[in-house]
Amino acid sequence: MELEVEKTTMRKVYLRILPFAALTYFFCYLDRINVGFAALTMNKDLGLDAATYGMAAGFFFWGYVLVEVPSNILLEKLGARIWIARIMVTWGLISAATAFATGPYSFMAIRFLLGLAEAGLFPGFVLYFTYWFPRHHRARINSGFTLALPVAVALGAPMSTALLGLDGLWGLKGWQCMYLFEAVPTVLIGVFVFFYLTDRPELANWLAPAQKQWLSSDIAAEKKAVQQEHKVSLLQSFWDPRVLLLSLNYLGIVTASLGMLLFLPQIVKQLGLSNMEVGWVTMIPYACGALSMVVCGRISDRLGDRRWTLFWTCLISTGGLVIAGMTLGTWWSLVGMSIAAIGFYGTKGPFWSIPTMWLTGSAAAAGIAWINSVGNLGGFFGPTLVGWAKNATGSFAGGLYALAVCALVSALVSLFWMRVPRIARAGVPATAAAE
Repeated sequence: MELEVEKTTMRKVYLRILPFAALTYFFCYLDRINVGFAALTMNKDLGLDAATYGMAAGFFFWGYVLVEVPSNILLEKLGARIWIARIMVTWGLISAATAFATGPYSFMAIRFLLGLAEAGLFPGFVLYFTYWFPRHHRARINSGFTLALPVAVALGAPMSTALLGLDGLWGLKGWQCMYLFEAVPTVLIGVFVFFYLTDRPELANWLAPAQKQWLSSDIAAEKKAVQQEHKVSLLQSFWDPRVLLLSLNYLGIVTASLGMLLFLPQIVKQLGLSNMEVGWVTMIPYACGALSMVVCGRISDRLGDRRWTLFWTCLISTGGLVIAGMTLGTWWSLVGMSIAAIGFYGTKGPFWSIPTMWLTGSAAAAGIAWINSVGNLGGFFGPTLVGWAKNATGSFAGGLYALAVCALVSALVSLFWMRVPRIARAGVPATAAAE
């Protein structure tokens, strides 16, 4: 009977939360990375060389890091419905304002403000999922949610490059039209969030009483067990060794992935393609990444494993970046970047299921945000590394090799220093032994 209640309840919860959360993150990531496509024409208009562009685009992450932790704590206190709506509306408006940048400094300032506005959305949803999904569902829900990330790049690529073709509309440049048009859905969805999201299971009028009772009790029991075993406070979550190791791992993988992502259109452009063709070809690595995300999340939950899935996906990223650097200027470099994307996005499900294995409540809010904050500094360092390498050598190859080293560091951290216990699977007792 209980298994049937769990099955019907979780089906409703997945259908209610996952598609909407993924749609939200789709537009979040589209507004974050459309700068890579805008750069095909915007850089010349704003006077940006490769190094300046990489550093300016990365300014987003300094704003992001600055308020990530307080933003997630506020979400814990005020509720996801209010706080996520606020995040989306403000970031949508600031993203649209990028259309009015006039040079390097105004572009940097707007990117910084965009980071301030968007901070808290991703870790906020990761925290929100802990209110609704038992532990043995979390790799799948995190993978399904972050599936919007490679999909945003894959679908956003031809969409963004098509909008670049609107050059002259209303007297605007194509890249200005792109920023304005892509910001509109974000603001509208932000308003809708306020009326759609439900903060906690006990408030869900779309669940039957028995379903609400089962889900609330199950989540409460898991939370109590974690608190009894680990007892990590909000302040302790900042220097807990496990949190610091996860932060280091995430820093390496984000540096590598965003370093590649924000220059990918320019690297593909070297194959002699038109802007529209660049958009279509750029879909390929991220379609591979989307598939990897789903598969790796399911494997991680089925095996009850987090650490080894994380290690192998980080290692795959390293190999892909090396191949891309060695074959730059040929179609084989696209194969290498596709392999790298398989690794990058395969990490998402298992990785974001780890922190809540020992963090709950305010400690989870702060710890998840802290890991995401430190990791997202890679969004500044990665593009900056690639841009400097391009200016210094005239090639993107050196930058890709540097990114491969970052991914390798993440793999080594997973292999040698992470001790993550296996989790319970359906019908199989959990083991307390560390992997």
